[in-house]
Amino acid sequence: MNLEVATVFGVDEQRDVQINVARFVKLAQLVLADERVDARFGTDVEMSLMFVDEQTIAELNERFLAGEGPTDVLAFPMDEEMPPGGRQPDEGGRGPGAPADPGEPPTLLGDVVICPTVAARQASEHHVTPDDEVALLVVHGVLHLLDYDHAEPDDAAVMQRREQELLAAFRSLER
Repeated sequence: MNLEVATVFGVDEQRDVQINVARFVKLAQLVLADERVDARFGTDVEMSLMFVDEQTIAELNERFLAGEGPTDVLAFPMDEEMPPGGRQPDEGGRGPGAPADPGEPPTLLGDVVICPTVAARQASEHHVTPDDEVALLVVHGVLHLLDYDHAEPDDAAVMQRREQELLAAFRSLER
């Protein structure tokens, strides 16, 4: 399986739980490859994967989802409409020295934001390691970017089954 179908930018902006960002970037790439984003969106696809502290995720949860307090994972799909290219306000030329053919801009899927501290607490409740919990949240967040949802029981069952399939595939790659 070619995991290079998408660029995943990973960053760890918290200090409470040690995170192997490169490993989770590979997991996000596996999800995108297995979900065939290259066939769906083209070959130039980008997303970001961010690990943040409880205060940051609580602020994001409140600001964007009217939630209260810290949560484990948030997914922010990119809006369908992209801003026009070129310089503003004329939306025209690209400036001196720019190549004549701009090419297609990448498809921006969105951002997945995870709080490893919340994940570590949940891990003990779910009887898994914190690393396994974070892996599940990475898959869960990426699937949300790809329009999976769990609001209805049937949708939740489909999403959970897909999460387990992808986690199993990732574990087999790591052996």
